Amino acid sequence: METEIRFYYSIESKDDIINYFKSFKELEFKGRFYECTDQYNHPMKEYDFYSKKIDGRFRVRKTIGDNLSKCMITWKRRLQSNELIHNEEEIEVSIDPEEYDKLCLLLNDVLHLTIVESYERYRSVFSNEDIEIVVDEYPFGLCVELENKSKNKDAYEVINNWLDKLKLDINDAYRLSWDDKYEELCKEQNKNIEKTVRFDKDMPKITNKFDI
Repeated sequence: METEIRFYYSIESKDDIINYFKSFKELEFKGRFYECTDQYNHPMKEYDFYSKKIDGRFRVRKTIGDNLSKCMITWKRRLQSNELIHNEEEIEVSIDPEEYDKLCLLLNDVLHLTIVESYERYRSVFSNEDIEIVVDEYPFGLCVELENKSKNKDAYEVINNWLDKLKLDINDAYRLSWDDKYEELCKEQNKNIEKTVRFDKDMPKITNKFDI
């Protein structure tokens, strides 16, 4: 189970946010990585991952960095959807990146899962033994996510402590996932909701800037 909170800002805020987080000596900057993620759904309606009953995401993610290449299969499911700081069930399995194409073949042609969404982003990571803070650059804007990593401290205390340090207002947090935010923006800005979210496509834009 993971405990996390997320905020959204305009893409123009990227340098301000990255430089701000780099100013905290307690945080180690782990680098910036490119990620491509495919989200799958079960072919049987009773196991629909996107139903309110299940409310989960089954994903295959490929990550590429200067000194890192990896591939993961992940399952995430919201356990508390009414909290700004929320708990999620998470299961992660790492595979050899060279097996990525074979994995996709199994999921598509053998298990007959269907790709519901696919997106790319750049992720910058800051962390220490208590917290991981990521800055995700989506084609439509930035997401800042704080996730508890402490094994012996209260997760909510860790999150709230870092919200105070970073001077982030919990009331500005966004409760749902990136795809909910993307769909919301498309409807507000009269954009087509794309199944594949890429940097070279016509995307909606988050306008609120990071201001501390």
